[in-house]
Amino acid sequence: MTDFSQIVAVIAAGFACGFINTLAGSGSLITLPLLIFLGLPAPVANGTNRVAIVIQNIVAVSSFRAQKVLDIKPAVRYAIPAVFGAIIGARIAVQVDAVQMERIIGMLMLAMVPFVFWKPRAWLENRVGVVTEKNSVSVVVVFFLIGAYGGFIQAGVGIFLLMGIVYAGQVNLVKGNAIKVFIVLCFTVFALVVFLVNGYVDWRIGFTLAAGNAGGAMVASRLAVKRGEAFVRWVLLLAILMGASKLLGFSFV
Repeated sequence: MTDFSQIVAVIAAGFACGFINTLAGSGSLITLPLLIFLGLPAPVANGTNRVAIVIQNIVAVSSFRAQKVLDIKPAVRYAIPAVFGAIIGARIAVQVDAVQMERIIGMLMLAMVPFVFWKPRAWLENRVGVVTEKNSVSVVVVFFLIGAYGGFIQAGVGIFLLMGIVYAGQVNLVKGNAIKVFIVLCFTVFALVVFLVNGYVDWRIGFTLAAGNAGGAMVASRLAVKRGEAFVRWVLLLAILMGASKLLGFSFV
């Protein structure tokens, strides 16, 4: 990555990802296709994106720990099956060829469209105090499957984790989000190792992307305006439709 315009594009994509992840979620739906359009093979884009995600969540987990809102026991309990799932999901991802991976990413992007406008934060708030006992085996299975999805593609996994956390009975909003970022950090580290071992990580682009992620998250965290969230959801929707159409080989975009 020597072209200055490419560097700017990667930083901008990272900024958008960090901004959207903070305000709305699913920011990887922008960074993944952009990395592919910049010339990275889809498996490499998939692996490289994890570098920024790891750094972003190290910052997030540190912040939650500093504020003493991270409930470590359930976080570790849910993270363990998610890690095993992520390793399997990542191993499957590195065995898929570049063309197939582009098609899969495109289809998953379209499948995520309904979740762009679903507000898990509001849903979680409405369920505060609704605690039901769940079978421990079913909880393990749920987080294993979520981890497998995260290891395979990452994009949008935070939404599924919120659903899993609510299913498991952990419904406090602040603690739920703290547990979410802890789980993402844990399984993304292991998934990143799988991609790295298979040569599917571009460190220069990954760290450049991470710099943008950090900047976007910092700016978004200081913007407490609902209009901004609504706007970013429409921008994300447009980016998803354009990116998915290109990855799926549609010629009208």
